[in-house]
Amino acid sequence: MTNIKLKRGYNINLQGEAEQKILNLPLPEKIAIKPTDFTGIKPKLCVEVGDKVKIGTPLFFSKEDERIKFVSTVSGKVEEVVRGERRVIQAVIVKSDGKNDYEKIKIPSKELTKHDVIEILLKSGLFPCFIQRPFAKVASPDDTPRDIFISTMDTAPLAADWNFIIKGQEDSFQTGLNVIKKLTSGKAHLVIDGKRKDISEAFSKANGVEIHKVSGPHPAGNVGIHIHHIAPIRNRNDIVWTCSVQSVILIGRLFESGRLFPEITVAVAGSYAKNKNYYRTILGASAYSCHCSDDMSMDAYRPDHSKVRYISGNVLTGREIDFDGYIGFYDNLITIIPERENWEFLGWLMPGFRKTSFHRTFVSKLFRSKFKFVQTTAMSGGNRPFIITGDFERVLPMDLYPVILMKNIITKDIEKMEGLGIYELAEEDVALCEYIDPSKNEFQKILREGMELIEKEG
Repeated sequence: MTNIKLKRGYNINLQGEAEQKILNLPLPEKIAIKPTDFTGIKPKLCVEVGDKVKIGTPLFFSKEDERIKFVSTVSGKVEEVVRGERRVIQAVIVKSDGKNDYEKIKIPSKELTKHDVIEILLKSGLFPCFIQRPFAKVASPDDTPRDIFISTMDTAPLAADWNFIIKGQEDSFQTGLNVIKKLTSGKAHLVIDGKRKDISEAFSKANGVEIHKVSGPHPAGNVGIHIHHIAPIRNRNDIVWTCSVQSVILIGRLFESGRLFPEITVAVAGSYAKNKNYYRTILGASAYSCHCSDDMSMDAYRPDHSKVRYISGNVLTGREIDFDGYIGFYDNLITIIPERENWEFLGWLMPGFRKTSFHRTFVSKLFRSKFKFVQTTAMSGGNRPFIITGDFERVLPMDLYPVILMKNIITKDIEKMEGLGIYELAEEDVALCEYIDPSKNEFQKILREGMELIEKEG
């Protein structure tokens, strides 16, 4: 067992952490499976509006690989196919009939091989649970990953606690690990929080995996940081897969029961959430109500929704959704924070006792460990050229130079991108750099453009 202690990083202490109490929600009236959640996927529909579906019925598949399917998580009828510009599919919405009919999946009684596992995951629609590095996209079933990484710690602002969520699901998690380790030629790595004393035994005593302890400020919980310090990615052909705790549980349930059982646990947090709790619901569920009062968003209801931002995910990497939007496939957190205008009269002259600040802009810098802050959506400035300050290296515990990498992505210098470590990164790894950047540059967007360019050029 390795014990990695990271010093570089920055914790954003926000108000609104979810209370460790789980509430069971009724079956959602609607669910949505969104192609936009899956990087590297160009969807092609399997269904039309009005078609009847079961739990596990394919809704669309990847044009590049028809074996990779994305399935319904309720039984019912396809109500709508939402399209964006150029008729690109944004979401497939299914209205539940409340019957929970499901597609049966045969699990062989013999010892499972890698081929068996891949075929079952593809048929069930759970193969997209695996994300490939480099390029941070949905993995390919034709690849054999060198290693698979699973992080049981999340250091992002207001993150859900996996040690709490795992309670009652320990057996399914271990079953999932037993299945997942068959997919790699190397090791399955499980990372736990090295500072916590209350680690679930499902993590600390997991069988068949190599356990590592990591501690430090955010982004110490990012799986990309773990890969960098435990088994770094050397080139574009050095393939590693990652998988979340929730996905491991879903896979475990599948192989235990022979059916897709898409129940997930989602935390609702943020300073504008009225009831900050954990909720059991269905993958792809609406953040709106089944009866206008029984769902997550209503617990955070405010009369004027124009003054509230709903985020599927955390404040650094999550996606904005509408009040009646849908939870992302990979998300287990809904964050609700106030909207604010960027303009504030004499804002930069005020002492800023209650404003977050990485730099020495406000007095709050002196007391950041003592207070929790209300995060708004205000950027507090506009886009400017990159400033070389050395601060980005202070919040990114990896041996690379983020600003130089971003500049070479902008200039499309592929050789230098490779030399500067682009293959090790995903958007979440540079999100904190974007947050503290006084020039307001979109690190995550720039990085994705670089990864797409380098993958296209080969």
